[in-house]
Amino acid sequence: MDRLKTLESFVAVVARGSLTAAAQAEGVAPAIIGRRLDALEERLGVKLLLRTTRRISLTHEGSAFLEDCQRVLADLANAEASVSAGGVQASGHLRITAPAGFGRRHVAPLVPWFREQHPDVTVTLNLSDRVVDLGGEGFDCAVRVGDLPDSSLVSVRLADNRRLCVATPAYLQRHGTPQQPGDLARFDCLALSSEASQTRGWAFAVPDKDRTEVFYAKPSGPLNCSDGQVLHDWCLAGYGIAWRSTWEVEAEIASGQLVSVLDAFAAPPNGIYAVFAQRKHLPLRVRLWIDFLKLHYSRPGFWTGADVKKPG
Repeated sequence: MDRLKTLESFVAVVARGSLTAAAQAEGVAPAIIGRRLDALEERLGVKLLLRTTRRISLTHEGSAFLEDCQRVLADLANAEASVSAGGVQASGHLRITAPAGFGRRHVAPLVPWFREQHPDVTVTLNLSDRVVDLGGEGFDCAVRVGDLPDSSLVSVRLADNRRLCVATPAYLQRHGTPQQPGDLARFDCLALSSEASQTRGWAFAVPDKDRTEVFYAKPSGPLNCSDGQVLHDWCLAGYGIAWRSTWEVEAEIASGQLVSVLDAFAAPPNGIYAVFAQRKHLPLRVRLWIDFLKLHYSRPGFWTGADVKKPG
């Protein structure tokens, strides 16, 4: 049985929620899709899906395998598009969305440069902190930071993102430096207020025998806010310690405006992703936009501001 076809069927079943829906989309009998899934699980020696008459759910192994399958199929589609497109110029309207703070800093400045390379493409950029429904709202691509709960979308990892505790050198000189996460109770912590979406708190990694455990702390202080940019500004003004993403503070750390603390307890990085809906033929403008982001985000000095320049 065609290995690629089994992968395509697996991804289609997860995206559409049932064997019947995936079979209808392909124009084959559900039994054929079922046989492909059986063959795939037998070849791998693991159970990927839990199937009942009412619903389908991913196993732990299936969830991990799904992301790899989506990436492989997307890479294959891009490779085919590169050959078939040849010298064809990208055109049409590109609708992209990104989180507000990240988008202002690291997406919006790149959009005009992308258009200079592809003048027949027009672009709409939406900046919003809500999770946009790509298919329902007509967007081609989203840039997202952190966990990706929606497995029906295809994701391409663009860069790593880590959260760090940071403060100004002046603040640390006045108040001292925390040596472990528990010390934060003695410091002015600039945390998101309770109505903000970050409910779990600040993540730290602590060695536990032969593995590292991630735990969450909820430091408090005299100042809190529902807006991350305000916390960043307060931190730069020397009012306390904040827990911020590297995409937000790496430039200030490089310049010496901020200092990272508790680095030995930093949690594993999450990702910065380009996300798009599953489709057989990804438009050339979308593929080129994703490649454009990967190019810039992979530059060694991009996040510190040392290597932010037009391509060419």
